[in-house]
Order: sequence, then C-alpha cells, then structure tokens
Amino acid sequence: MDGARWDRGDNCIDDQLPGEMYSSMPVILFKPIDNYTQNAEDYQCPIYKTSVRAGVLSTTGQSTNYILAVDLPTSLPASYWTLKGTALLCQLND
Repeated sequence: MDGARWDRGDNCIDDQLPGEMYSSMPVILFKPIDNYTQNAEDYQCPIYKTSVRAGVLSTTGQSTNYILAVDLPTSLPASYWTLKGTALLCQLND
C-alpha cells in the first residue's frame, strides 16, 4: 500500500508510520454480493499492477496498469486519502 497503511487493530486504513514508504496489506477476499451498495464513507482505493501507476490507455479509456477500485473502511473522509494519492500496488518498481 502506498500513501497509507492497514491498521489491523481498527480494521481500517490509517496514516503511514514515520519512515515507511510502502506497507503490506492483508490478503483481500473478493466475495460477490447481489445488489451491492457502496458505503459512502469507505475510500474507493485504486489497485495498480505496478508502482509506476502509468500505462497505455486501452479501448475502455482506462490505463492498462489500473486493475480496479476496492472499498476500504476509514475513520477519515475519503477525500483525505485521495489527496494523499493512496493506492494498492501489486508490484514495486524500486
């Protein structure tokens, strides 16, 4: 995770620890739900294949590096995480 960390005690995203660039995220179970309604207070966190976050635009108009957005619970407004550029990354390019 880039721009935040997962707080295992509160089960929500939180600020990064000092000196930490990236933090690990627990495994996410994607479970299909009929008529899913998004919690308006959750942060729609984008998932990217690499930390570059850039890719070629596909015919759908989205980057080929973008995978999907996952709703993560947070105690802060979602706009806070958007301004920090918080995202999940599958691979680091360091």
